[in-house]
Amino acid sequence: MTSSLVLRPATSADTLELARLAALDSARPLDGEVLLAYAGGELRAALSVDSGRHVADPFWPTADLVELLEAAAGDRPRRRLGRLRRRAAHAALA
Repeated sequence: MTSSLVLRPATSADTLELARLAALDSARPLDGEVLLAYAGGELRAALSVDSGRHVADPFWPTADLVELLEAAAGDRPRRRLGRLRRRAAHAALA
């Protein structure tokens, strides 16, 4: 039997589920831009793109999920930094 895998960005609707996952992992909830990994329809891991910190279900093998989230995050922080630099340059010109 194959379990489905879904990686997606978190939204405000995911706040409670993220808090539950962080509590399972005995960690603070993640903030900022967060990516989620669902396996078998359940949230199993999450990664903060901003800090690189992750939380994961300690009762599920999640090392591979965290690696997938890190790969999916890829250059996201660099792209955001580029947007911030462009905004700052635009504001300086205004």
